[in-house]
Amino acid sequence: MRHLLPASGLALVLSCSAVGVLAQSASAPPAAARPEASAPPRDEFFWLGEINKATAVINTDQGLLDKAMAPRLAAAVAKVIQDGNQPGAKRPSTVITFEPLLIKAGGLDVTLLHAGRSSQDMHATYRAAILRDKLLALAQQLNATSTTLVDLAGRHVDTIVPNYTNGVAAQPNSYGHYLLGHAAALDRDAQRIREAYARIDRSPMGTTVLNGTSWPLDRQRMANYLGFGQLVDNAYDASQISSMDEPVEVASIVTSVALHTGNFIEDIMTQYAQSRPWILLQEGGGNTYVSSAMPQKRNPGLLNSTRSDASTALTLAMGPVIQTHNITPGMSDPKDVEQNSAMVDSAIQALKKWDRVLKALVINPDRALEELNSDWTASQELADVLMRKYKLPFREGHHFASSVVDYARDKDIKPLDFPYAEARRIYAETVKGTKYPQELPMSEAEFRATLDPRAIVRNRATVGGPQPAEMQRMLGQARDKLAAQAAWIKARRAHIDEALAGLDRDFDKLANSASPAH
Repeated sequence: MRHLLPASGLALVLSCSAVGVLAQSASAPPAAARPEASAPPRDEFFWLGEINKATAVINTDQGLLDKAMAPRLAAAVAKVIQDGNQPGAKRPSTVITFEPLLIKAGGLDVTLLHAGRSSQDMHATYRAAILRDKLLALAQQLNATSTTLVDLAGRHVDTIVPNYTNGVAAQPNSYGHYLLGHAAALDRDAQRIREAYARIDRSPMGTTVLNGTSWPLDRQRMANYLGFGQLVDNAYDASQISSMDEPVEVASIVTSVALHTGNFIEDIMTQYAQSRPWILLQEGGGNTYVSSAMPQKRNPGLLNSTRSDASTALTLAMGPVIQTHNITPGMSDPKDVEQNSAMVDSAIQALKKWDRVLKALVINPDRALEELNSDWTASQELADVLMRKYKLPFREGHHFASSVVDYARDKDIKPLDFPYAEARRIYAETVKGTKYPQELPMSEAEFRATLDPRAIVRNRATVGGPQPAEMQRMLGQARDKLAAQAAWIKARRAHIDEALAGLDRDFDKLANSASPAH
C-alpha cells in the first residue's frame, strides 16, 4: 500500500522539512516570510538527504526508532540538508562523508538512523534515482527532436528527392517519407528508454550489502517515498549486479541515439560534396562559416559539430561496457555518477544539435527533381510495370531496363530524352527467342510516364510506402506516439515529484512533533 499524500502541484525539491524545523528558532523568520529558493540539484547529496528523511519517518512509525528521540534526529537531518543547500556549500556525495555532518548536527544518536542500512544500498539507490532523472531528460530531448523531424516530414510529403543506397542514387522518394523513416528509428530509441526506465525505476534500499538485514525494514514504503515504481527483488542483485547493469543498458541507448544522429548527418554531408546540392543549411546563425582561405566555401559547421557530438556520445557510451568487463560483481568501476551523467548529457547535446540542423535545412525541390531526371533512378519501375501489367518476368524486365540504362549512359541521354524507338529495339533484343511478347507492350506515353519520379512515388501501393494516403496515416501515427511519449514523461516526473512532496509533508510532521506548539 502506498504511503503517500496527494500533492497539489510540483513539489519544491528544497527540503520543506529544513524550513519547518528551523522556523522554530527565534533567529529564523517564519517560512512564509522567506523568499522561495530555487530547487537544488537532485544529486547524490539530495538523495542521501531524502533517504535519511524517509528512514526517520518509516522507522519511527514502525517502532524501530524511539518516538521521543525522532524529532531531534529529524531536525539534525534537516539542518544538514539546509546547510548543503546554501550557495557554494559542500554537498557530500557518499554515506561516509554525509554521516559526520549528521553527527555534528545531532550527536551520535543520529546514527540510529543507520539501522539495517549500508553505503551499498544507499549508493545504489541514489545512482538509480539520478540515472532515471537523466533518462527522462534524454527522453524529453529525444521527443523534441523527433517532433521537429515529424513536423518537417509533414511539410515535405510532396517533395520528391533521390534516396541513396551504397552511396549511389537508388530510387525517387518523398522527402517526408525519408524523414519518417528516421523518426521511426528514434521511436525505437524512445521505446528503449521506456523499457530501461522500468528496470532502473526500482528501489535497492533495504537490501543492505547483499543479503538484507535482520531489521524488519519497510522496503516498499521507502520505495514509495523516493518515487520508485518497484523494488529490486533480490538483495544480492540490488547493488552487486543490477547497479552495474543499469549504466550499461543506458549506454546502449546512448549508442543508438548517437548512431542515428551520425547516420542522418552523414547523409546530408554527401550533398555538400556536390557543386549544386539540393539540400543545404541556411547560412548564418552559426550554421555555416566562410573558409579562411577560399572565399567561395561555406563550410557546414553545424553539421560538423553535430557529428562530433554524436561521436563524443558514442565514445562515452563505451565506458560502462569496458569498465564492467572482467570485474567481479558489485565493483564500483562502471557506477560513477558523474561519468554516467556525462554520457547521457552527451546524447542530449547531440539531439539538440540535430534539432538545430533540422530547423536550418533548406530543401530545393526543383534541384532534387533535376537530379532524379539526370539519372536513371526510376529504371526499376520499367521492370515492375512490365511484370505487373504485362506478365513479363521481372528478370527479363530487369535486363531490358538495365540495357536501356547502359545505352543511355553510353550516349549521354537523360531519361526524359530517351528515344522510344531505341526502347522498342532494346526490348526486342532482350526477349528475342523467348515465349514472351516480342514487341514492347508499353506505349510511348506509358513508357515516359513510368520514368516520372513523381508518378512512381504517387503510385506506390504497399503499406508503409510514400503514397499520399500512407503518408497521412504514418504522420498521424507518428504524432500520436510523440504525444503518448510526452504524456509518459510528464507522468513519470509527476510521480517522483508527488512522492517527494509526500515525504516532505510526513517528515515535517515528524520534525515539528516535539515543538511546544504541538
